[in-house]
Amino acid sequence: MGTKSGSEILKGEGIFLSFGGVNALTDIDFTVYEGEIFSIIGPNGAGKSSMYNVISGFYKPQKGRVIFKGEDITKYSPHVIATKGMARTFQNLELFKGMSVLENLMLGRHIHIRNNLLTDIFWFGKARRTEVAHRKVVEDIIDFLEIESYRKKPVGMLPYGIQKRVELGRALALQGDIVLLDEPMAGMNLEETEDMARFIIDINQEWKKTVVLIEHDMGVVMDLSDRVMVLNFGEKITEGKPEDVQKHPQVVEAYLGGEDGVFLGR
Repeated sequence: MGTKSGSEILKGEGIFLSFGGVNALTDIDFTVYEGEIFSIIGPNGAGKSSMYNVISGFYKPQKGRVIFKGEDITKYSPHVIATKGMARTFQNLELFKGMSVLENLMLGRHIHIRNNLLTDIFWFGKARRTEVAHRKVVEDIIDFLEIESYRKKPVGMLPYGIQKRVELGRALALQGDIVLLDEPMAGMNLEETEDMARFIIDINQEWKKTVVLIEHDMGVVMDLSDRVMVLNFGEKITEGKPEDVQKHPQVVEAYLGGEDGVFLGR
């Protein structure tokens, strides 16, 4: 992957977050450019999930700010941030297990639904046209993720790898400018991982979405990413192209336990 030359779409400035006197993030700066795949890596406890939760509005930092499309979104709620064009998946599946794939994906359209009570009750005019438009978006996602045969099945009955696709699909249904993926390959076998990697590339290149990725599979990170930021104990070690990051001495020591800048495993 080559570094994209787009403008800044997401930026962190001096982000500091602590819980009960323990620093989760210490003065983190980063920049994500429009159209790239930007990965955040680091050992367990490095602060990756905390950073995601700050970016998406679930945590409020004590210092610093998050800039999205030129606007300071630091104090906004997750719902407001979503309406501004940021979608995310969760490390632990946040699906409605008793509902079908189709219903879960339609829920991902919730911020785009603007009907009033009267049109909802009688389902005519604008409400009907809106429903058809939302269904078209969702059906395109179902085709893209190759889950047609599961569309009417309860999500809780599906294989784990398919549930992860549905989670990704629900984020895509938001039709945001940027998609935050929190360990999308976690718990997957090799075939499922390869499929998910292919979907991420297509989301970036064909759907023209900026992707921010947290992932433990270093092979995947190095293959997919345009740039990588490395955290350790809540501090930023480095940020740059994958081939430079994997040779950084502190990265090798802190994350990989390897020698000569070679990744030895997950």
